[in-house]
Amino acid sequence: MAELGAHLTAPSAGDDRPSIFEAVAQDSLMAALKPALQHLVKVLAESNPGRYGFLWRWFDEIYVLLDLLLQQHYLARCSASFSENFYSLKRIPTRDHRQQFLATAGLPKRQHWKSLLLLVLVPYLKGKLEKLVSSLREEDEYSIHPPSSSWKRFYRAFLAAYPFVNMTWEGWFLIQQLCYILGKAQHHSPLLRLAGVRLVRLTAEDIQALEKKLAGATSSPTHSIKTQVQSAVRKTLGGIAFSLSTGLSVSVFFLQFLDWWYSSENQETIKSLTALPTPPPPVHLDHGAGSALLPKLKTMCPLCHKIRVNATALSTSGFVFCYRCVYNYVKTHQRCPITGYATELQHLVKLYSPES
Repeated sequence: MAELGAHLTAPSAGDDRPSIFEAVAQDSLMAALKPALQHLVKVLAESNPGRYGFLWRWFDEIYVLLDLLLQQHYLARCSASFSENFYSLKRIPTRDHRQQFLATAGLPKRQHWKSLLLLVLVPYLKGKLEKLVSSLREEDEYSIHPPSSSWKRFYRAFLAAYPFVNMTWEGWFLIQQLCYILGKAQHHSPLLRLAGVRLVRLTAEDIQALEKKLAGATSSPTHSIKTQVQSAVRKTLGGIAFSLSTGLSVSVFFLQFLDWWYSSENQETIKSLTALPTPPPPVHLDHGAGSALLPKLKTMCPLCHKIRVNATALSTSGFVFCYRCVYNYVKTHQRCPITGYATELQHLVKLYSPES
């Protein structure tokens, strides 16, 4: 235990690698930002679906583009991702053991692009896979496919195998972190190993070089029109990335608080503190486009205009449809067909009459 504690708290002399706490903290920074930003976008979309609904529907794609721009800026400028630079870390090639490898020198092209793809693409694909598994589980529970169909057998086999695949993935990261703690590995994450880089702390020379590079970029003269255009494009992209990074740096703790506040553990407390009376039906439907879908008979479905079968209500709007009609519509459009409110499959509520 004493040997393990020494590895955790006191790195050996001349060892420039970060502690496991610094490495894990910078990993968790971006993981905490996305859910908080996602909640803000959801609130915005629910407040005005017509104007901001696309932000919720395309949140993953918009986020990955912003993340790509942000990480590219920091990798090119500081040889580190945004979260690594936030914790004063940098990346150097694994096989490069030079102590004076400045952050401003940048990574070799191979390591740079591998780092960028692994930083941006892997979290995006992992998030998409988790959403696919979640939707397949919901579809398995409320499936409209026959029990013997080949598609249902396939995704049931996929759902059965996914927990083991996910356990293997998480176990790979855990074993790598244990090896890093015990000094048996240079990387705390397999993704760093795949990128061919390792993390080290910024030195005083790195900080001075970064300051000189920033000062030189703002004062260097340009001559030709081509050079001026390239410089303007670089400054624009750099300004956008700098604005994003500054905003993230200032709001990181606020976003982490939002992530904690809206976590599942606090939902019961939040509901008791923020409980509001049931809102009235939307008044804008009197003369709006959605009113054209409303049938004259209350027992008819607004989508197929037939007598409702397996009546199902949307908890986001209160309107009632056939289950098959509203299931397919919400799955395709992620909104209420009448009000346009942002809606997901878990908002479908089965209605039971006294006769049933």
